[in-house]
Amino acid sequence: MNIRSHVPTIALLACLMGTASVAQAADLAEVYQRALQNDPLIREAEATRLATGESKPQARSVLLPQLSAGADYEWAKADGSSRQLITVPPNPPDYLPVPFESDGDTTSWNVTLRQSVFQWENWVALKRADREVAQAEIDYQAAQQDLILRTAERYFNVLAAKDTLSAAEATYEALGRQLEQAEKRFEVGLIAITDVQDSKAAYDSATAAVIQAKRNLATQQEFLRELTGEAFDVLSRPGENLPLSPPDPADEEQWVDLAMDQNLRLGSSRLAAEITRDDISFQRGGHYPSLDLVLRRGNRTTDGTASFAGQESPDDSDVDDTSVTLQFTLPIYSGGATSSRVRQAEYRHRAARERLERTARETERETRDAYLGVMSEMSRVKALQQAVESARVALQATEAGYEVGTRTTVDVLDARRRLFEAETNYARSRYDYLINVLRLKLAAGVLEPTEVASVNATLNEEVTLR
Repeated sequence: MNIRSHVPTIALLACLMGTASVAQAADLAEVYQRALQNDPLIREAEATRLATGESKPQARSVLLPQLSAGADYEWAKADGSSRQLITVPPNPPDYLPVPFESDGDTTSWNVTLRQSVFQWENWVALKRADREVAQAEIDYQAAQQDLILRTAERYFNVLAAKDTLSAAEATYEALGRQLEQAEKRFEVGLIAITDVQDSKAAYDSATAAVIQAKRNLATQQEFLRELTGEAFDVLSRPGENLPLSPPDPADEEQWVDLAMDQNLRLGSSRLAAEITRDDISFQRGGHYPSLDLVLRRGNRTTDGTASFAGQESPDDSDVDDTSVTLQFTLPIYSGGATSSRVRQAEYRHRAARERLERTARETERETRDAYLGVMSEMSRVKALQQAVESARVALQATEAGYEVGTRTTVDVLDARRRLFEAETNYARSRYDYLINVLRLKLAAGVLEPTEVASVNATLNEEVTLR
């Protein structure tokens, strides 16, 4: 068997790494800046925040004077007759038809000023608007923090996929050499055909692993491009001297307390519960009276003529109208709609309280999990680093034993598989450590853009993705 026949297959699979975007080199800080500018979710959150901010001036507007003006123009013409009691001597009085006709133009205008003196719903709506604006600000800050974590996760997922591909390609090449050696040994009668078949099976599995690794790397790059709108050929990754530091403070309960006080998602849920409580008060306002002050100034001018019984006379008028009205309205019965809306608001408030409780429990769980994740990943990175060295030494010893006939092909293949797993797990564990550091600060509500710079300072090696 000639392993060169597999080379074109692997070469053709390189198309999985292609992309139409202009690729470039970047580190985590640069990728985050691209995401901050291009991520649709963060732009959506910003637009939502701005839209919600308009609820405050809208709620305040109904408490201010409302001024309106109107004008009319009317042309009217009428003709006909009416029966009138008329005496025409020497005949006795009788009802006779009398013709009439009118033709005239009428113009009118009015200006109305309305000032709400008391309406319970308006004051509650103003208070609710304050909470809605505050919630929108918190949600936007939460979206910014979430963007930091999403960017880091996708960034390091690309690097982990690249590390897996590199390990898979190294294993593929080593197994190819081992297959060649096995074929030559079989040809001279040093090993059985089963050893060649075992080597070939391992080599074919390695080929499939390279294909899958290439596909996964292309997928992870697309996830990163989806976030930033750009593709990258070179990314920075942490070197072997990645500093591993425990959380500060190194106390799980302090992190939980911080999260229960500052977690943005939890803060938003608290405001949501308060908003639904305001809704109850707002709906109850449907039972309360309202008082409005209305000032009206108007004018009506008519210019025309009227004819009655053949006698024509002018029909002109000019009337000014000024009124000041204090309107009192007391709702008495609305078919039960107001009471129904109050009950509906109470149910929604109950749901919001339960949602708040669920969010609080989730926040505590996520904080504890992230804290333990940081602590365990620190130990895991160190353990896996040693595991890689041990697996490499074990492989060398196994290969040496295979050369002298004390180890079998299966032993070598198994040792190489353990080295491949150790290398990929070690690479992934370092990225998981950095992600858990960010996840812990996100849960505590203290994840700031400065954390990106802090993590970025540990990335001192460049890796080419293609």
